[in-house]
Amino acid sequence: MSEEQNDIVPRIGTFFLLLGIFFFIFFLASNFAHQTDFDWLFLAVLLLAVGFGLRRRVSSPPPASRFSGIQKMRENAKKRKEEKAKKK
Repeated sequence: MSEEQNDIVPRIGTFFLLLGIFFFIFFLASNFAHQTDFDWLFLAVLLLAVGFGLRRRVSSPPPASRFSGIQKMRENAKKRKEEKAKKK
């Protein structure tokens, strides 16, 4: 698969997830109106299943280094604490 196909498949999955949520809201609205239409529910479940199936293929993003500065400070503090304990 090319890079573009790897990028577009999860987006299509997200689109199906959003459509599934939208149709589930339609089902809830029909239920609240006492005119329950299960077609909306079946369509929502189908779209959600397809959406999850397409989104599942996505590899997880690399970890963000937002807190790398804090992690380095904690590691340095731990090293200093260990050095103090060795000196005593």
